[in-house]
Amino acid sequence: MSGMPLLAESSTVLVGREPELRLLRDHATRSHTEASGMVLVGGDAGVGKSRLVGEFVATLPQGTVFVGGCLQLGVDGLSYAPFTAVLRQLLRERGRAAFEAAAPGGVGEFARLLPELGDVPTQRPENRGILFEQVLRLLDRAAEGGGVTVVLEDLHWSDHATRDLLVFLVRNLDLPGVQIIATYRSDDLHRSHPLRRLLPELQRVPGVEPLRLGPLSRDEVGAQAAAIRGAALSPHATDDLFRRTEGVPLFVEALAASAGDRPGDALEVPDQFRDLLLEPLHRLDATALSVLRVASVGAVSGIVEHEMLYHAAGMPERELETALHMLVDSNVLRADRTGYRFRHALLRDAVHEEILPGPHARLHMRFAQLIDEYPDSVPFDRRAAEQAHHYNAAQELPSALQASWWAAVRAGDTLAYGEELAMLERVLALWDRVPDARERVEGRSWAEVGSRASGAAVEAGRYRRAVELADEALESLPEDDDDRTLALRAELLRRRGLARSRDVCGGGIADLSRALELHPPHMPGYALLLSNLARETSLHRVDREEDPDQVRLRELERAGWSSRGLAEKAIALADPSRTCDLCAAADARITLGGLHMQAGDLELGRPLIEAGIRYGATSSDPSLEARGAGNLAHFLRELGLHKEGVAVLEESLARHESMGWASVHKTFNHQNRAEIHFELGNLAEARRIVEPILRTHSSNTHHTYIDAVLARAAAAQGDLATARRAASAAERERALTGPRMNIVQLAVLAQLETDLAEGAVEEALSLAEEALDRMALEKAHGYTWPLVDVMSEAVRQGAATGPGGVPVRAEETVARAHRVGALAAGVASSMPSHGTAQKAYRASVRARLAESDGDAGPGEVLGRWVSAVEAWEATPMRLHLAAARLRAAEAGVAAGDRSGAAERVRRAHGAAEACGAVPLANAAADLARRMGVALGDGAVPPAAPAGLTARETEVARLLAVGRTNAQIAGELFISAKTASVHVSHILAKLGVPNRATAGARLRELGLG
Repeated sequence: MSGMPLLAESSTVLVGREPELRLLRDHATRSHTEASGMVLVGGDAGVGKSRLVGEFVATLPQGTVFVGGCLQLGVDGLSYAPFTAVLRQLLRERGRAAFEAAAPGGVGEFARLLPELGDVPTQRPENRGILFEQVLRLLDRAAEGGGVTVVLEDLHWSDHATRDLLVFLVRNLDLPGVQIIATYRSDDLHRSHPLRRLLPELQRVPGVEPLRLGPLSRDEVGAQAAAIRGAALSPHATDDLFRRTEGVPLFVEALAASAGDRPGDALEVPDQFRDLLLEPLHRLDATALSVLRVASVGAVSGIVEHEMLYHAAGMPERELETALHMLVDSNVLRADRTGYRFRHALLRDAVHEEILPGPHARLHMRFAQLIDEYPDSVPFDRRAAEQAHHYNAAQELPSALQASWWAAVRAGDTLAYGEELAMLERVLALWDRVPDARERVEGRSWAEVGSRASGAAVEAGRYRRAVELADEALESLPEDDDDRTLALRAELLRRRGLARSRDVCGGGIADLSRALELHPPHMPGYALLLSNLARETSLHRVDREEDPDQVRLRELERAGWSSRGLAEKAIALADPSRTCDLCAAADARITLGGLHMQAGDLELGRPLIEAGIRYGATSSDPSLEARGAGNLAHFLRELGLHKEGVAVLEESLARHESMGWASVHKTFNHQNRAEIHFELGNLAEARRIVEPILRTHSSNTHHTYIDAVLARAAAAQGDLATARRAASAAERERALTGPRMNIVQLAVLAQLETDLAEGAVEEALSLAEEALDRMALEKAHGYTWPLVDVMSEAVRQGAATGPGGVPVRAEETVARAHRVGALAAGVASSMPSHGTAQKAYRASVRARLAESDGDAGPGEVLGRWVSAVEAWEATPMRLHLAAARLRAAEAGVAAGDRSGAAERVRRAHGAAEACGAVPLANAAADLARRMGVALGDGAVPPAAPAGLTARETEVARLLAVGRTNAQIAGELFISAKTASVHVSHILAKLGVPNRATAGARLRELGLG
């Protein structure tokens, strides 16, 4: 065929789009030189997204652009397709050394995506985090010396794993150099499309810009048609072309060649866009059309290899080549390096949909068989998923089941748990329709596949689905009592228990304990079960009204299975020949060591945790190593050994950063590090640590920990807006619903400290009362000590009295304060206090509750606060010490110890200012002002108007707002007679006859 192509060539001149190109250029400059970022290019199919991006990247230096596309096959278990293409291009252009530099000690996890790099490392769930971290490091290094642009096309076809990796990169590319451009079809995003939910989250990340590409205008359509045809259309033909194509460049290209030349000519084009694309193809001969249909089946992953097309078409090579020349010349197909791709995915879809059912099934079947016959024609990373797709489309169910199983195995190898789950669910759905299903999945039963699917769902964070799959598998198991069946039943209960423990549905402990009863001790997995149960029972929240989990906990303890006993048993029974058992034993040592340290036994507990950390390091298990470091630092902090805790965390973080493993525990252990800095009074440092994590991790298992630290630090700084955002109303509703005691304690602690910073004493008392009523907080005393201390402060403020002993709050609030005080006192009295920090918390609780007790005299309250100050002086927690000194100063004034109070308030103010604790510093300054005490070395109170002394100035401020002598005396800690004398002096100095006139004059002077 000669003459103009059936589908017109794209114009060599890009029509319009100058604002969009300018946005991409400006974004590239910022990304390459200031901070990495992403542009999300959205628009309807055919609107020119790829053309725009292609035009832009053509202007970039050679070797700086890396391109990968998401494939329609992504819905069938193919994971990381665009990133695999980008990595393969990087390997081709930069060499293996680039990968070895990003993964010290070899090529790390990259072999999961690029098998040509070598063997896949040992598989653990945390390897996914390492893979993501190493991809991040690879891109950072590739960008050195000028920057790179990574193009990810057709994000609407992205799989779950690709979306996860993209979100990770966008949120963690904190160095300049990397620009990511991602395109997607906006018209494909139906209401439940996962990308539709993800886009708003991505667009909130700094450096991410949306670019919505619309259709061309009428004049632009005319210009595009003229560039394609080489001559301008008549106005009438331009109007018709614009009306029919609605300005979509792809359809303009398809129809421009057939547009009429004369003013009266009309465009004879179909009404449906699909038909717009197919109309020119009707002029192809039968052979070319047949080859095109075959290609549409084979190009399911974007490109069809020439060798595969040749075998699938079943025609002589010369005849095939003639047909292919015609298709390429007609601009229907485009030649790639080793195969062909359709000019546009819409065209491929339109051709594929035209194939009749019989040929459709036969062609898909043929391509599935060709993958076995010519495996090298399909990249290894796509082979299983493509074969599963073809067999499923051909309705060849036995082979579809088997191929789906291998696609699931491949997805599991690449740590793409969402895709693994999808393929395993397909296996389960086909099971009853395939007589020899068991033989096709390596001899596994339906329940064993269901167990693997449940495990994949847990790793994918789909806990409810994990429970459903485990339920179905458990129902399918026979009532046999042979070892294998019992072990499988126990494994399913263990997986269901872990899923329930991570969700709010409850029942996790009950499942794990039932698994323990069933699991034969000599079968693999028993030590792992013991270790899991030891960890979960040590963390589980304990309520005063028992739920099924607590009933099981009590039954376990009666049977001799305490958390400590479970951990000890896991260590004792671990089989040294089983890697899983050794890992379980190391995990159990960390749990057991934590239990000992929680009980105050540092000498016994610390070596156990350190042994677990060492095993994690020597076995290259970063998750285990990180858990050990985080737990050790946590318990060192609880015992008042904050600086040792920081050293443990920083050493671990530095080691993992150098190994490319930091993302495995970045959130959890940075939270521990920030919490230590908060307690040391380093408020700005605490925020510096946690705020980037919140910016870069939108949803994370450890978010409650991070939010709690941020809320507490911001509240202490007086940044109430940030504190309330972190301790949001939604978090307040969930504060008491968490399944783990430490999460609940931290959530409540953040809410209470934010409430008190805002002056919302009634709300704080209400939450404290509910927490004390519902939970047996004394069962987990580590976090309960600071929690009871804050609750006692809410009690002190709620029961406070003004001049004459009159309560300053409503009667209902005072009553609630006394009830909360009694409950808090009960909890405190039933808990041990290990280490200097917990002893100081105990002293503070006693002082606060004594102050709220109307029966305690000023001397007794002062004595309690002096004891609290001494206790805090034994810790490195300077902010807590400053707060105690301020309270002791106020108590000292009330008890007549003004000299001691003056020294304490000065020191409290100095420490608060050094910590950046603005509210505490202001409170100290206010007390000093009311006492007439100068703050700082050699400082004197500022000069007052009208010759007033410093003390008279304080009296004048209260006089100006209408206080009586008695009220002035109460607020300034002086007698009413002394207040009267000061008032008389003020009247004389102002030369006014009475208090009312004095008040007006003082307000004029700025003292009111």
